[in-house]
Amino acid sequence: MAVIDTLVVGAGPAGVAATVALRRAGHYVLLVDKAEFPRDKCCGDGLTTLALRELEILGFDPATVPDFRTVDGAVLRAPSGRTLKVPLPAGEGIYAAVAPRLELDAALVRLAVDAGADVRLGHGVKTAAIAADGTAAIGVDGLGDVVARHVVAADGMWSPTRKALGIGGDGYLGEWHAVRQYVTGVTGPAAHELIVWFDDDLLPGYAWSFPLHGGRVNVGFGVLRDGSRTGKDVRDLWAGLLDRPHVRSALGPAAEPAGRHLAWPIPARIDRATLAHGPVLFTGDAAAATDVMTGEGIGQALLTGRLAAAAIAARGHDDAIAERYRDLVRTELVADHRASVLLGRVLRHRRGADAALTIVAHSGTWGRRNFARWMFEDEPRAIAVTPRRWHRRFLARPGPYSAFPGHAGRRAGSLR
Repeated sequence: MAVIDTLVVGAGPAGVAATVALRRAGHYVLLVDKAEFPRDKCCGDGLTTLALRELEILGFDPATVPDFRTVDGAVLRAPSGRTLKVPLPAGEGIYAAVAPRLELDAALVRLAVDAGADVRLGHGVKTAAIAADGTAAIGVDGLGDVVARHVVAADGMWSPTRKALGIGGDGYLGEWHAVRQYVTGVTGPAAHELIVWFDDDLLPGYAWSFPLHGGRVNVGFGVLRDGSRTGKDVRDLWAGLLDRPHVRSALGPAAEPAGRHLAWPIPARIDRATLAHGPVLFTGDAAAATDVMTGEGIGQALLTGRLAAAAIAARGHDDAIAERYRDLVRTELVADHRASVLLGRVLRHRRGADAALTIVAHSGTWGRRNFARWMFEDEPRAIAVTPRRWHRRFLARPGPYSAFPGHAGRRAGSLR
């Protein structure tokens, strides 16, 4: 049986990032996904500065996403009801955006095809085993056994690859519950502003409204899975969310839900996740790489995919590749995860959330702008305590896509 160089399982952001980086390094890559694209993905659709920087490295063109919309800041509502606007820098690139996953992921798959990957959609993983020679034999529906020297598992929180290998089966359900709904007919401020509501009963989580084009928004919330809420509690929270006065005011009187709402778990324990098993490297949600404070996962998925590719491209035996990947993840993500855990404790209660936003409100334009850059992951969460990542342009770099034609004209609206 022929042995291929690299099999990537999962054609979302992590899988495509690994695929494109490996193709650039000269590797043959077979990319498989059980879904056909375009396919919807339950997500808030928000892109942080981290995600945008990673997309730029990937060579991704925002113009390939029809409903790509940039935003230049956020409106934050504290538990007390106080509202605060935090702007992002103007005229220096894109620091935040909203892009429906239905469109974004399909565009990423096209990028993988253009990079020369062998892309097979509609083929899911059924079995997996590690051979004595260190290769992986992955049983792929419709393709039979695929034998590969390297495997990147980018197949989500419930990773069929991990399950087939018999690892990580501990009943893990993620750190967060999340629910989202598209809403149409939006005529209120949410039509052009990115809004985050820190309501008492959601802390340390929050609700959001992210603007798309044509009076359409993505509305949802994320709440901590700490044992204090049942599935019924989450359903009850969702049932009344759109009728909360401040939410209804932001959406406008004509706003209506479109389609059905979707719920999903958010995995966020990169410091304890299984990152490698033999020749298999786990990335994105399969590595529980989501930011534990915000629930953001696209930037982390893209980053871990690129790091996995870097570890493989440097070559060496499986143990060396696995350790190289673990080191890269530790350097780039673990300290930030721990910082987010600590910050999440501050935001767990009304007093902490109100105090934090009050401090930001009194920090002046410079302080609010740099808080927004930090919130949107322009710099790592824990950069202050990780000197190896310091650089001369701390919080002063231009945003991604500063040369993207016409990006300013597609902004959601000014917050300055």
